[in-house]
Amino acid sequence: MPSDIPVIRAASAASESASASALSDSRGRRVLVWLVPFLWTLGLGLWGLSRQDSVWRDEAATWQVAGRSAGEIWAMLANVDAVHGLYYLLMHGLFEVFGASTTTLRLPSVLAVSAAAACVALIGRRLAGFWAGLGGGLALGLLPAVQFYLQEGRPYALVAAGAGISTLLLVSLLESRPGRRTWPRWAAYGITVLVCALLNWLSLLVLPAHAATLGWVRAGRAVWLRWAASGSAAVAGALPLILFSRGQSDQVSWIPPLTWPMLIGPGILLAIGGLGAWADRPDRRALSVAAVGLPLLAVPQLGLIGLSLVQPLFQDRYVLFSMVGLALLIGAALAAAVRSCAPRYPRAAGLVVPGVVGVSVLALLPVELGKRAPASRVDDVLAVAGEVAGLKRDGDAVLFVPAARRDTALVSPSAFGGLADVALAASPVASATLKGEEAEPTRIREALLGQQRVLLVTDAAKVARAPSAERDKAKAAVLREYFDVVADRQVRGRRVTVYERRA
Repeated sequence: MPSDIPVIRAASAASESASASALSDSRGRRVLVWLVPFLWTLGLGLWGLSRQDSVWRDEAATWQVAGRSAGEIWAMLANVDAVHGLYYLLMHGLFEVFGASTTTLRLPSVLAVSAAAACVALIGRRLAGFWAGLGGGLALGLLPAVQFYLQEGRPYALVAAGAGISTLLLVSLLESRPGRRTWPRWAAYGITVLVCALLNWLSLLVLPAHAATLGWVRAGRAVWLRWAASGSAAVAGALPLILFSRGQSDQVSWIPPLTWPMLIGPGILLAIGGLGAWADRPDRRALSVAAVGLPLLAVPQLGLIGLSLVQPLFQDRYVLFSMVGLALLIGAALAAAVRSCAPRYPRAAGLVVPGVVGVSVLALLPVELGKRAPASRVDDVLAVAGEVAGLKRDGDAVLFVPAARRDTALVSPSAFGGLADVALAASPVASATLKGEEAEPTRIREALLGQQRVLLVTDAAKVARAPSAERDKAKAAVLREYFDVVADRQVRGRRVTVYERRA
């Protein structure tokens, strides 16, 4: 018997060592499953972040508002862009701390999508295993729509991160064992949904998507009540903003009515999502990737389409957060491919996800390069500012058609030093607006007739529209009647034309 003791101890030690190794491996995989997608997406975002030092018109709005004081921003929100108020105040703080640059402008979006990819990975792992999490997390940053807003100085990436966090919280709550204290997570869920709504209140479409998940898994009455309480609190908190911003609906008057061709993109996405859900093939009542991802993809898309039948609102960026659902379903499909490969080719199974991701990177390389080029946006306010700086002379006048093209001067004021903005009656800051207030057409005409040389900043010919405002028509009429063109430059969607007074 004593002689057996060393053997028993050795076996026990080996067992403990194996258990410790397995535990360490499990912990390592739990970290890798979200860390790798986070770093992968972060790398994609940092790649070509400056877009050759270009900033387009939507980002220019963020740039010039973030440069104002908090009081000036608050005053502006009473007149315009209240829907983006929280985002502007956030960017104002970042500009104050880190300075105004393309990196400060876009890095929050890069970090937000990276966080969303980590959430996708954690959700996928909980519901369908390691490969579903890893595959879905890596896929998110490669989606073309996500790549566009991954490097965009606007709030849509932040909303996607919030949707990922709220969905992860919901999944953890649905998996909670009875008797565990859950109210802190329900509170965090409600706060996350509220913050997303304050960034863009159309993000509240995540609530019916989550309701569809609860219905899919036939959640209990207690879960429904807690979800309803958290969601209602978020809606109530965002309701004042929703009602107030409805009075500024002219800002979206440019969005065209819904047409059948506009539905092709959502239709393709839903078809891909349906294939991913089929690959998951869960039990009817199981909490699965399909139960979470398919509603998160489909409900916001269909909801926005429904709203657009009442008022044109259909823009893919408003429901960018639905791509979190698509990434989850892609991850489930990749995990299914790994499972089908494992019995016959166990060594090759571990290469399925890396291989598919690698092939996707190569296949999407033209898209990836295109999204990081200035030509991926309709214009570049910084490039045209450089042209103005090279063409101007002290004492020249400057005009903007339409008035919104004044964003060039607001983002690059040094390039416009020495120029007289003869149409401007009140600056954007003084008027608490985005583009300022211009004088009446007769006053503009009088001011122009007193000038010898005028620089006109407008859109390039291929994207320009005929002047519609009376002020812009007056500007064009005076230039056409009394001035001659002496120089004309078009660069990245903008145009600078130099006029000199006829003798």
